[in-house]
Amino acid sequence: MSTELWTQLGLHGLGWRELLQLTGHFMLLSMLAVGGAITTAPDMQRYLVQEHGWLGDADFTSSVAIAQAAPGPNILFVALVGLNVAGLAGLVATMAGIMLPSSVLAWGVGRLRRQHRDSLLLKAFTAGLTPLTLGLLASTGWVLLAPTRAHWGTWLLVALTVLVMVRTQLSPLWLIAAGAVAGMLGLTG
Repeated sequence: MSTELWTQLGLHGLGWRELLQLTGHFMLLSMLAVGGAITTAPDMQRYLVQEHGWLGDADFTSSVAIAQAAPGPNILFVALVGLNVAGLAGLVATMAGIMLPSSVLAWGVGRLRRQHRDSLLLKAFTAGLTPLTLGLLASTGWVLLAPTRAHWGTWLLVALTVLVMVRTQLSPLWLIAAGAVAGMLGLTG
């Protein structure tokens, strides 16, 4: 296909080979997404920004932030990242990649779990996923802080958020709103 047609399709210069690589990488991430797709954001950022240069760091972070602020499922950021990488074809590539393998696995494990719900091994495995999920979420936070990590206001906002979440029953939505206001006022970088 000609470069002009790829441009018209919004593929940002990506060909079929790159789209298949994108799908394949997101399929792999799907199997590592313990705690949700957001836990794989650090590797998505490494692959899309650092390794291939298909997105800038600020574009990646903005894609995640916009999708997380929007109503709907947590996985919307994958669609937005794919759209920004390669238009509609990128959206389909990333969403198919992140959804298909884990959905098939979840279906299969759900069937097994119903059959073996009293298994001690199954209970131990489920309990072991908690620290793994927390670690993945912490690494996601670290990557998403990259554009503003050097600013003192960012660290103050993070510390206050952790303190409020640990000590109160306040809805996280209020903290997200406070973070948005702090960002608009330039208090976080």
